[in-house]
Amino acid sequence: MRSVEDHLTRVTAAAVAPRPVRVAISEAQGLMCAEEVVTERPMPGFDQAAIDGYAIRAVDVDLAGVIAPDDVEDFDSVGADLVDLTPGEAMIVQLPVVGEVGPGARTPTRLQPRQAVRVETGAPMPTLADAVVPLRWTDGGEQKVKVGHAVDSGAYVRRVGDDVQPGDVAVRAGSIIGPAQVGLLAAVGQPRVMVHPRPRLSVISVGTELVDIDRSPGPGQIYDVNSYALAAAARDAGADVNRVGIAERETSRMREVVEAQLIRSEIVVICGAIGGTASRAVADALSDLGELEIVRVAMHPGSVQGFGRLGRDEVPTFLLPANPVSALVTFEVMVRPLIRIALGKRQPMRRVIKARTIGPIASVQGRKGYLRGQLMRDERSGEYLVQVIGASPTGSSHLLAELAEANCLIIVEPDVEELGTGDEVEVAFLAQRG
Repeated sequence: MRSVEDHLTRVTAAAVAPRPVRVAISEAQGLMCAEEVVTERPMPGFDQAAIDGYAIRAVDVDLAGVIAPDDVEDFDSVGADLVDLTPGEAMIVQLPVVGEVGPGARTPTRLQPRQAVRVETGAPMPTLADAVVPLRWTDGGEQKVKVGHAVDSGAYVRRVGDDVQPGDVAVRAGSIIGPAQVGLLAAVGQPRVMVHPRPRLSVISVGTELVDIDRSPGPGQIYDVNSYALAAAARDAGADVNRVGIAERETSRMREVVEAQLIRSEIVVICGAIGGTASRAVADALSDLGELEIVRVAMHPGSVQGFGRLGRDEVPTFLLPANPVSALVTFEVMVRPLIRIALGKRQPMRRVIKARTIGPIASVQGRKGYLRGQLMRDERSGEYLVQVIGASPTGSSHLLAELAEANCLIIVEPDVEELGTGDEVEVAFLAQRG
């Protein structure tokens, strides 16, 4: 029996990122950048107001807010038009307002000494203006404006190239494109970007007992749960999914269906193909497409599974159990990391934390357990607490409804047969619900 770690090493060694493609930046979110995006122009491309207010020369409002001296009548205003010159109170500078500039203005505005221009956020700065007085520090005048606070040169102004200079790298190769990167690409005028696309994954169900959900099951028949559940799990992991549906077991037809998916996919998942006649039928059908190994892995659920690299491109191909819970847990442990690696994620595995059990947990000795659990947090201590889901301490491996209620997988090491209340155990987060 092969250990989980050994089998996972073999699986992840097959990970290959799809060939880079150029896409619109609106479609690049969550993908790994495949090029160094170098900016050709500065951002911003012109000096602009960073706030609503008045563009001025900072030297013209130096006296604003200064306490008027007792001998105010002899005070040298250095040419400034001062108002409210009451000894002991803050002085106010008054400037004529000679214009107004909004965002997108194309006509240059020139400012003369001891003048002000009303500006909006993002508006180009008038010539000679070197600062903006925020609107809240003025009386908001239209013909003349009273300024009650001095500002430094450069205050509330975004200078040319403050964000990005020509030649700067806006987005580096290997980085994951998130909202900030999309915004930066737009800001530097980059409409398209080279990315590693989502790996294409095909899901095929096998089983004479299966019917699609748009039909009513007859005697001995069940709905095809796996292809829907695994397709959803693959999308959640970041793959571009093709749910093929139910494939016939007849050898030539099975080979035809799988071979068609090998051409269009980076990963193929065949569910319901493990155990008894299903294993033999699939093995016979795919024997000349490459090496496909069916092994027992020391884990539960999902101990029997298959993996190989098929087709001309040696596409990673998985054989998963028919039981929906076993199939989903096996997918979570083995297939999901392969998708995340192909996407370029630095941490392809789920986040794992320590938690204390709030009840007994039984496991299968000699196999690594991945048990469905509910994770919670103690409000007083902040400690994580976990309980297994199910009527028995191990849960019921066949109940899909229980997996739907789980928000974590409890990881029990192979040498542990039972955990008591209050024992510490590792827990892997599943996707958050609600």
